Amino acid sequence: MPRPHGNILINRRTSKSVDLQEIPEFKVSTTTAEDVINIANGVFSPLTGFLCYNDLDAVVHHKRLTNDIPWTIPILLDLNLNGLKEGDTILLTNEETGLHATLDIEEIYRYDKHLLAREIYGTTDLEHPGVNQIFNMKDSFIGGPITLIETKPREFDEYHLTPIETRILFKEKGWKEIVAFQTRNPPHLGHEYVQKTALTFTDGIFINPIIGKKKTGDFKDEVILKSYETLIKHYYLKERAVLAILRTSMKYAGPREAIHHAIMRKNFGCTHFIVGRDHAGVGNYYGPYDAHEIFKEFPDLGIIPIFFRSFSWCKKCNGVVNEKTCPHSEEDHIQFSGKNIRKLLQEGKRPPENMMRKEVADTILQFEKPFVE
Repeated sequence: MPRPHGNILINRRTSKSVDLQEIPEFKVSTTTAEDVINIANGVFSPLTGFLCYNDLDAVVHHKRLTNDIPWTIPILLDLNLNGLKEGDTILLTNEETGLHATLDIEEIYRYDKHLLAREIYGTTDLEHPGVNQIFNMKDSFIGGPITLIETKPREFDEYHLTPIETRILFKEKGWKEIVAFQTRNPPHLGHEYVQKTALTFTDGIFINPIIGKKKTGDFKDEVILKSYETLIKHYYLKERAVLAILRTSMKYAGPREAIHHAIMRKNFGCTHFIVGRDHAGVGNYYGPYDAHEIFKEFPDLGIIPIFFRSFSWCKKCNGVVNEKTCPHSEEDHIQFSGKNIRKLLQEGKRPPENMMRKEVADTILQFEKPFVE
């Protein structure tokens, strides 16, 4: 099992009683609250808080923190300052998560948003959701360490594990090599093929869906989780698969985000990370395999990427194949189309068994409304 990113698993939670009466309170979004929780639980190790100027500048230009540790996605806080100054301590709260956390303001600064967008997302096009988010942020950023005081129980907590917990669990299972798979959709046969191919060379698979904010037409979180429970029950060895959620927002930063996703799974204790076609992409902003190429820049990342390019169902092979294993023409191949699978399910129809396991399809169809409206 690898050491955490930066060699120390960060823990910024406190069980001590904290007098909050004199500390000014600032309500933050659920997305920001989840950043705080991920910092506190070590998911974002080695970060101890929101980035200050020098670290942000190093991430933007070099994809590393100032101490040369690989880091590709800025974790930023923007607030209405309301007379705040460096050295102040403030309270961050959020109703949905029950967040109460303190932030010691180390630095208040501004940064060129056009530069930030261009370097992180490769574009300044406001149609890109990540770029749009940057330009909607306040003019000043606040950097400094956080301390998490409390959160409240939330839906899907039964699927939630912290990096400390996963590392203990993997050790108890005797797993030394663990491959992580990220998903935002129920599994089709192509996903299963990728997971089991990687599992062949490792001790266990960590299936780690991203849970949270959805757009219209997306599968609901409970549908994704129940469909994976069904797949694992019927088609995986129980002792070889773990399902747990990750609460974090998608940035759609393509190759940079692929590195970020790998780092988080390294902190959970994984040794390998599956990277597919157009990982964390959106629209046509990135090439289909840009997220593969970027790993060449990080020989010191500490987690091994497993790349999958294309895979499909071959009618002649009568199975799932990739470009290295099948000699047959494109006419013999059926592509795994998430759009087509979604359309059939929306019509109440079970996708063909060369697309999706019937047990998985039936699980989805049990939901009256499986999609976000």
